[in-house]
Amino acid sequence: MGGLRSLTARVLLLATAWSAVALVVIAIVISQLYRQSSERAFTDLLRAQLYNVINSITIGDDNKLSGNPQLGDLRFSQPETGWYWIIEPLGTFAATPLSSSSLGTSNIKVPTILSVPFNNRYERFYRTNDAFGNHVLVAETEVVLDGEGRAARFRVSGNLAVVEDDVKAFSRNLYITLAVFGLGSLIVNGIAILYGLLPLKGARRSLERVRRGEGERLEGQFPREIMPLANDINALIESNRRIVERARMQVGNLAHSLKTPIAVLLNESRMAGKVQSDLVRSQAEAMQGQVQAYLNRARIAAQRESLLARSDVEPVMERLVRVMRRLNPETEFHLSVSPTTLAIALEQQDFEETVGNLLENAAKFAEVGVWVHAAPASAPEGAEGEMARRPWVEVIVEDDGPGLEPDQIVIAMKRGKRLDESKPGAGLGLSIVSEITAEYQGSVKLDRGTHGGLRVRLLLPGVVK
Repeated sequence: MGGLRSLTARVLLLATAWSAVALVVIAIVISQLYRQSSERAFTDLLRAQLYNVINSITIGDDNKLSGNPQLGDLRFSQPETGWYWIIEPLGTFAATPLSSSSLGTSNIKVPTILSVPFNNRYERFYRTNDAFGNHVLVAETEVVLDGEGRAARFRVSGNLAVVEDDVKAFSRNLYITLAVFGLGSLIVNGIAILYGLLPLKGARRSLERVRRGEGERLEGQFPREIMPLANDINALIESNRRIVERARMQVGNLAHSLKTPIAVLLNESRMAGKVQSDLVRSQAEAMQGQVQAYLNRARIAAQRESLLARSDVEPVMERLVRVMRRLNPETEFHLSVSPTTLAIALEQQDFEETVGNLLENAAKFAEVGVWVHAAPASAPEGAEGEMARRPWVEVIVEDDGPGLEPDQIVIAMKRGKRLDESKPGAGLGLSIVSEITAEYQGSVKLDRGTHGGLRVRLLLPGVVK
């Protein structure tokens, strides 16, 4: 059913099915019409030969039938061909019957007049089999030969195999011709459909450029049928842009309006007593962290769908590890990126903040070392469509500290929750990592690593090549 989701496949399937049905019907109709025409021509031929025989026969002085019909067809002289002429006297006319040499001593079955009556021209035509198994058509009439009323029955037969062979040959050529025509029509239809759908591909490429941040609207010359859709999409893009800008501006205004009161609180906390100072300062720092987090989310929301959001993994992680080594000289940091050309679809600032939080957290609890690794990964479980097709990168940060139990992991992911109050911090690190990763449609998983401590695995979208 996957192919039926394609507009091209649907149109091609419908066109192919209709062409096939139409060509089959046309072939059957033409073949039947040709058969009727051949049978009518065959009947006319036998009628002409019948009257030729009639005109060739007379009654001699000895009261016998005489004459030698010359029909110009050797089959009337060759035995068992199914081509015969027969003359039989009627009534009291006791002459000897005459027949063509092809009939020999055999005869043809004649149906009764009741079953096959004469027509208005006093002719009748019927099909029968001769003594040799040939299927023949017989033309028959009765004619008065002289003024004394002496009459005879005249019959001429022709082998219907001639008609069948002619119809078969015509049908074979017809089917071959229609098959070639049908195949050619299918190719032409396919080319015409693909050519007709090219503007849709152009619109899709233009929309892709908008999604990547390379353009702000659908651009190009579109047919009249597509232009209303392009205009509506452009209007939707513009409306969405205004909504995002307005939301970002409102969040930014709110965040900036809170920065000054928070700074005042921090300054005042330094002048108060120690207990009050520590309480006010911790709460102000938490507020400051949340303000910064919402500013980051507003920025991410506007840029996460753009392929211009790109970070090379190895240089960013090398720089972060280098800083962490200086800040934590007693801790060993092990970094591996494979391949070194890995890139992810995150803003560098967001990637640095995400990995930086993880490294800082790992360094706090590590006994000896921290291990950092990045490599390509499979799409998230249950991913569909574009998410399943795009590349993904897994970043692992692991330490050899005490680690976390499953129930502690749930608590650690909550904003502002700290499991170890002896370590500095506001409890925002893992929640910020989770929020940034979720904004980019990635995922975070915490478990116990091979070195005994906490292992954080980030699944992040890679850059579409």
